[in-house]
Amino acid sequence: MTSESPMPSPPFPSPDNAALRVIVGNAIASVQNGEASVQDAILHAAVHGWYEGHIQGEDQCPGCDFRGALPKGDNRG
Repeated sequence: MTSESPMPSPPFPSPDNAALRVIVGNAIASVQNGEASVQDAILHAAVHGWYEGHIQGEDQCPGCDFRGALPKGDNRG
């Protein structure tokens, strides 16, 4: 990747992602109502937040198998 190339999408969703808001809200609620410890809620939110970021990245680069500019099957050097 050259310095002029855009960076690939990060492995997390954008802060305004609706699914991320639900994940964080559910984590907070599960701690407040005693269903989960803080550690469990953080782990759950981190895993599901990363997954939502993966989905968002696939939407931004259909056909890519990573968050870069090369579609699947292209020669990567």
